[in-house]
Amino acid sequence: MKTKPQANVSDLRKAYPELTPDKDYPPLKFQSLKGRVSAAEWQARVDCACAYRLVRHFGMDDLIYNHISARVPGTEEFLLNPFGLTYDEICASALIKVNLAGKVLWEPEFPRGLGYKFNPAGYVIHSAIHEARPELHCVLHTHSLATMAVSSLKKGLLPMTQTAMRFERIAYHDYEGVVLDEDEKGRLLANMGECEVMMLRNHGVLVVGRTVAEGFNNLYRVERACRAQLMAQNGGDEIVLPPPDVVAKTNHLYKPGTRRPYGLLEWPAMRRLADRIDPSYKN
Repeated sequence: MKTKPQANVSDLRKAYPELTPDKDYPPLKFQSLKGRVSAAEWQARVDCACAYRLVRHFGMDDLIYNHISARVPGTEEFLLNPFGLTYDEICASALIKVNLAGKVLWEPEFPRGLGYKFNPAGYVIHSAIHEARPELHCVLHTHSLATMAVSSLKKGLLPMTQTAMRFERIAYHDYEGVVLDEDEKGRLLANMGECEVMMLRNHGVLVVGRTVAEGFNNLYRVERACRAQLMAQNGGDEIVLPPPDVVAKTNHLYKPGTRRPYGLLEWPAMRRLADRIDPSYKN
């Protein structure tokens, strides 16, 4: 008889606040940290908050769930979202600062009865990447419909579109349940290797970047590739895949050393877009 997998975590309740909110649910307001943190940290906060807003704008969010982190440059500290905010509520001064050990170094003040904390699963995933890969300054994880669907397909993401071909290799990590066990970190890292994108089987996608701009660009591109594949697979006809040499040629032409760093050209436009939608992310 096959035994059921057991989680090392026995009680999650202490990881989440006991909420007794004002029943009028007033909007959240945060005191600005601009000028109270280093210029490098403030820039990381603004860019990270912008990425949250953009993920929401492009329909890749999932209520209050998922997470984007940004390393504070020159440190072993990173920024995470308070678990309980929608992505359009995230702003630069709302992000929680933690170290690799999970110690909260700074957190915003919330109204009485809220007291949001970071998501424990988010900490496990993001701390693993930030500790092992210090050159990566941004980690993004989503449960979009498209990435959940493709992550559950045996063949995963196919090199059927130019957008998909920009990724030389997609990593895969088998589903082990909600990512709460510290011992899963090693397997996550081993499966990811040097890839920029890893499909978390039956779960979603994990994307990294050397900058927030690069990380968001990678996420946007893999999301588009997944949506296009799912549309094609429902078209009732056989999918045409380019020959391997054409896929390799296309991938080479997208490489930063051949073309330009991912996100470099797009990010200023993305910041302007976020400003037009709602500039409050910069608070």
